[in-house]
Amino acid sequence: MKKSTWQLYNFEPLVLKNVDNPTILAFSCYFHDSSACIVKDGKILAAVDEERFTRKKHDASFPINSINYCLQTAKVKTVDFVVFYENPDLKWQRIQETIKKNPPSEEARNRIVKLWTELKFKHKISETFHQKTGLNNAILFLDHHLCHAASSYYVSGFDEAAVVTIDGVGEKITTSYGQGHGSTLKLEKCINFPDSIGLLYTAITVFLGFKANDHEYKVMGMAPYGVMDRNLNPFYLKLRKTIHLNEDGSFSLEMKYFGHESFDSKAYTEDLIDLLGLQPNVKEGPITSEYENLAAALQLVTEDAVFNLLNHVQKATNQENLCLAGGVALNSVLNGKILSRTNFKRVFIQPSAGDSGTVIGAAKYIQHLLDRNAPTEHMVHSSYGPEYSSQEIRQFLDEHNIIYKEYESYDEVIKEVAMLISKKNVIGWFQGRMEWGPRSLGNRSILASPIYDDMRDILNAKVKHREMFRPFAPVVCLEDASTFFECDMPIPEPTDYMLMVYPIKNDMKKKMPAVTHVDGSGRLQTIRENQNLLYYRLIKEFGTLTGVPILVNTSFNIRGEPIVCSPMHAYKCMMGTEIDYLVMGRFLVKRIDNIKDIWQPCVID
Repeated sequence: MKKSTWQLYNFEPLVLKNVDNPTILAFSCYFHDSSACIVKDGKILAAVDEERFTRKKHDASFPINSINYCLQTAKVKTVDFVVFYENPDLKWQRIQETIKKNPPSEEARNRIVKLWTELKFKHKISETFHQKTGLNNAILFLDHHLCHAASSYYVSGFDEAAVVTIDGVGEKITTSYGQGHGSTLKLEKCINFPDSIGLLYTAITVFLGFKANDHEYKVMGMAPYGVMDRNLNPFYLKLRKTIHLNEDGSFSLEMKYFGHESFDSKAYTEDLIDLLGLQPNVKEGPITSEYENLAAALQLVTEDAVFNLLNHVQKATNQENLCLAGGVALNSVLNGKILSRTNFKRVFIQPSAGDSGTVIGAAKYIQHLLDRNAPTEHMVHSSYGPEYSSQEIRQFLDEHNIIYKEYESYDEVIKEVAMLISKKNVIGWFQGRMEWGPRSLGNRSILASPIYDDMRDILNAKVKHREMFRPFAPVVCLEDASTFFECDMPIPEPTDYMLMVYPIKNDMKKKMPAVTHVDGSGRLQTIRENQNLLYYRLIKEFGTLTGVPILVNTSFNIRGEPIVCSPMHAYKCMMGTEIDYLVMGRFLVKRIDNIKDIWQPCVID
């Protein structure tokens, strides 16, 4: 048994004068997934990732487009407070400690110093903000994991809850827990770098030939192709040697297997190669059964660590409600087991649980710090991004000489699109405000029928241009979910954001083969009538036609690109893939009617 790695969480609380009903702008940048959010009149009015505007996936640049969008949506030119999602001083301390422990090459050291000197120190962030926005607010810098925690708790709708954050690393912290009571949120314990579940997952992701801080979800999707039995998987016991789990829920990594304590190393070491008895895969290399088994072992070990942690937190806090955040909270396979593997009764995860979502936490934390009487907010949708009016869509179509059909009512749109999907057409669905977070949830989605055996391969090969092992998500109206899935009851809210995987009932698998993963599971999205009426009605109409009230829903993008934001992005995506129809508002565009604009994408992942 290793020594406990829990430490007391020490964050010097900000002392701010009370401000009733403040307007707060929060932003993140310079690591990955830059973003911005604005809170006004006690509510989140806008939240968006910078990548959606620049079309650069995981764009880490200063989020000027996102900030401008937030200000415009809130109809303000000034704000009361501006908040940054982490504390650069503490992150720089950790970097200095790493450099001292494992001195990097002169080239690496110079690169790090240059990056920080030009961009990342507090004064440079403030200087850039003031220059680019014209706002003169002093910037408040919060703790990264506190922002994660607040991003879940303050929009959960819970009056009290245990709060847990798990990611790669913030400034120094990799894992934390605490409690929320009313408008007060306090973190109590934390685990520091280099011990990190997120960095363990990233190391194996890189070992398997995928990209760090990007392709972890692919590894999760690949895992069910391997042996998901701890007694039979050939890599499970080997991988368990890389992490020590303690009875108090804490953990530590066996660092000889990992390289994240050195700036000149890979994410893993030669010792890990020797331990596994397996050579790392090359980028885009073939996926063998050995790599599938390693992905499965990683999922199993991750679940061991997280459930050990969560069960300790539940006992320590005696809470029935759980709020979860951080990159590891995007592991929907794990999430689907939380209520069955722990004593928590309810769980909430907001749709952008990774780093981009910290801006919501930053803004909401400061809101409740300033205004103790601020009402709690319950996030019941993810539609915080830009939207386009019928006039704007029509203008785009006309200016580009695009052939289209306009319907007089949405009733007609629903009937036509449901019929097209039932006849095996693939639809680009562009409606309302763009979603917040990494998932398309019915406003910027590619939709298809789940009833055809070959639909998954069609979508992977001809539309998404991605690995053939990748599964697709089923979307189902909330009241129909228990008919098709073996899910927790009542169905947890994170299913609204495609954040939980559940088994598909055996007698239903043959009815929806396109969304049934190799292990018989589905990463379902539930939709409620009051969330997105148009989307809800489309699913119901498809069910009337086919007897299966479920659609395939996948993100509206080409592999390697962000989800579409504007009509131009949507049209370009359709014309560079084999999407058959694009539906924007009440406008229907048929791909083969516009062959002049067909193009072949150069897919870069």
